[in-house]
Amino acid sequence: MSPLTITICASLVAFGIAPQEDVARESVDLIELNHFYDEHGRLVFDQVIFYDWASAESRYNVRAWRLVKNPSQLPQRDWAGGGYSAMWQDGEQIRHIRSKSIRETWTQYDPELVEREFLPKEKRKELKTVSVTRTKKAAATALAHPTEPRRSESPDPAATVAAAPRP
Repeated sequence: MSPLTITICASLVAFGIAPQEDVARESVDLIELNHFYDEHGRLVFDQVIFYDWASAESRYNVRAWRLVKNPSQLPQRDWAGGGYSAMWQDGEQIRHIRSKSIRETWTQYDPELVEREFLPKEKRKELKTVSVTRTKKAAATALAHPTEPRRSESPDPAATVAAAPRP
């Protein structure tokens, strides 16, 4: 196998394993960074809570929450796009959540647990998922057919012109 073929195969595998569209991107109305402390003032955990505005109830409802396991999960100011965003590895899923608003709280109660009284966990609109199976299938296809070009869903305009009868 030539070095060029090996490079092409490696590139196809790399691009096939983590395509850009496999990031679950979505927006929420509010992100809360909550620091939960016990009765002695010791930090128990940090969590990020995602809310959607419920206009009928005139309040924010919890959509989802995640424990902060790594500082890279913390929401950051998005200077280019405006607002705030958080991006992290959530199991096998990469998530990118955006919001125009953020708040940071320090509590001795868990706001997510309190919010269950208003909207039970089972009725929440969860964060979406992007199929990881599609990613694995793309990688398998790239390995099985490394030199086969990708097929376009729409016909190639150059080929259409070339195939048209001449006057």
